[in-house]
Amino acid sequence: MASGHSIPSIEERFEFTSGAKRSLLIGGGVGLALVLLGAYLAANGGGGHEVAAHGAEHAAAAGHAAAEHGAAAAAHGADAHGAAAEGGHHAKSWVARIWANLWVNGVYFTGMSVIGMFFLSYNYLAQAGWSAVFKRVPEALPAFLPVTGVVLIVTFLLGGHDLFHWTHEGLYEVGGPEYDKIIAGKRGYLNTPFFLARLVAYFAIWYYLWKVIRNLSLQEDEIGGTEFYEKSIRIGTAFLVVFGVTSSTSAWDFVMSIDTHWFSTMFGWYTLASWHVAGLAVITLTIVMLRERGYLRAVNSSHLRDLGKFVFAFSIFWTYVWFAQFLLIYYANLPEETIYFIERFRGHGGFFKAPFFITLFLNFFFPFLVLMTRDAKFTHSILKVACWSVIVGHWFDFYTNVMPGTVGASAELGPLEWGFFLIFLCAFAYSIANQLTKANLIPRNHPMLEESLHHDIA
Repeated sequence: MASGHSIPSIEERFEFTSGAKRSLLIGGGVGLALVLLGAYLAANGGGGHEVAAHGAEHAAAAGHAAAEHGAAAAAHGADAHGAAAEGGHHAKSWVARIWANLWVNGVYFTGMSVIGMFFLSYNYLAQAGWSAVFKRVPEALPAFLPVTGVVLIVTFLLGGHDLFHWTHEGLYEVGGPEYDKIIAGKRGYLNTPFFLARLVAYFAIWYYLWKVIRNLSLQEDEIGGTEFYEKSIRIGTAFLVVFGVTSSTSAWDFVMSIDTHWFSTMFGWYTLASWHVAGLAVITLTIVMLRERGYLRAVNSSHLRDLGKFVFAFSIFWTYVWFAQFLLIYYANLPEETIYFIERFRGHGGFFKAPFFITLFLNFFFPFLVLMTRDAKFTHSILKVACWSVIVGHWFDFYTNVMPGTVGASAELGPLEWGFFLIFLCAFAYSIANQLTKANLIPRNHPMLEESLHHDIA
């Protein structure tokens, strides 16, 4: 324990070696090769599931519409099917898969990035001392926000019509064959200019507040004193107020608006819980990997145990929110609500049933059992396995949230999907490593550093 040993030097500089850069670039190259292979197979009919099931997709869409709007809407679904057939189903399906994969990964890695700022902010507000020694790690995560911001904006501008049903103008023409009264009633919020404005605002505000708190942290390192720490508390508090609103509205925009008719008052909390535990897993995994490479020697078993508790506790919290949302919808048994889960259980040939239950296993059962014991929470190998389970599991979570409403029966889990995930993962890791090189790994003048160095919960 920290109290029983001398404190290691706090002067540490992370070296982003050429070998590490090469490994990440190779990983990104492998991901790109998988994407190209997957796109080729999809465009040339290599994906049998999407070709054979395309008719089922429209049948499911018509059934979905019938459940929500009655036989008239179902007839409209059949008309839409015919129109789509004239334009060519196959060409649209594989392109839509590319847009959908960009969207899934863009949203997921946006969440993990912004959680770095969220973690910093609530630790500043609580004036927590235990986390000071490793604060550079969560501090590095939000640097990736410009990348995911550009990805989401470009994807929406070029592929939004394939992903978001509400972008179709015919839905708002009263008396027209595609008119939808419910979606038309949401036009004040769900319209392209306002959506784009919100999209830009989310990233601009989140990134700006992170830059402010990051600069204060770097100045504190050079000058010392408590002035920068006190300013950081105010900035962190402001971020929490802003994020308290934008975490929910961004969840509505990024994910819930895909299934335009469906809504859940718990969806903002649900998405935040998913982002949060995935971000905690990234922070914990990064710290463990740094320690294994000889860095962050001042981080002790008590720090690791607390991080393990965070991952353990918020895996349970995510499950609680997930089950509360599911149970309320199941118990009420209202067609306009149950359609969301029916589509994932039985729709599209039952394709999404496996990912749905894989999500539950990777995000709850596995980390819950693995991290249950006290010693497991500071054991490197166990923490790594649990964190990877959470990171992959919550990618599945966003996959099952986004794919049914965007590509439906054309969805697959093939080279295209895993390739995009690998590209984003390597780019995210590269961004984190690059940020870690820009300052001393341990904030040498943080007012709470002494408390953190002697953190001991034995």
